[in-house]
Amino acid sequence: MKKYDLIIFDWDGTLFDSTALITRCIQKAVVDVGGERPSADRAAHVIGLNLMEALAHAAPDVPPEKYPQLGERYRHYFFAEQNEVNLFDGVIELLTALKRRHYWVTIATGKSRRGLDLTLEREVLVDGVNVKLSTLFDASRTADQTEGKPNPQMLFELMHEFGVDASRTLMVGDTTHDLQMAANAGVNAVGVSYGAHEFDFLDTCKPLIIVDSIAQLRAWLQV
Repeated sequence: MKKYDLIIFDWDGTLFDSTALITRCIQKAVVDVGGERPSADRAAHVIGLNLMEALAHAAPDVPPEKYPQLGERYRHYFFAEQNEVNLFDGVIELLTALKRRHYWVTIATGKSRRGLDLTLEREVLVDGVNVKLSTLFDASRTADQTEGKPNPQMLFELMHEFGVDASRTLMVGDTTHDLQMAANAGVNAVGVSYGAHEFDFLDTCKPLIIVDSIAQLRAWLQV
């Protein structure tokens, strides 16, 4: 029997192999506006937060009046390269297996609505047929629609949309921001260690399990 009805995935670093790209784009954007180039670890650690909060944390020496320019430079670099980045191996198979088992499959991400929608327009091959990636998800929420992580508003809205309570909901994410958001919503969570935050960081949030691959996640979900 299914233990959950609603599965909520983070996007970057969980389903989409974009951690390295986001890290590079943050570093370049900070330098462009005159800030000190953040380390890769510092830039990666803020992934999952809404864009402006992430950039502010990554670049504490950049004054607030430069944040709009900082965000523009980040988006310039990211949109120029995002088509070179792909889903992690096994994601399509995992998502289609969940759909066949009648799970609600959704996204809660720190990305903007525009950024996520552009990515979901991609076509992927499912059972020999090209379909839009968006067809594999039942709903999504972005940080600019609701509140950024670790505020639980995105999760509350998704649970309300499908009439599913917290005990039947699972959050899957690669950062402590994701796992803390789940805890704030009273939702169980699974951490993935192949994204932005390492095992030891994730473990501080006490998820049900920390997996190191999509294959291990699928095995744990038994789909």
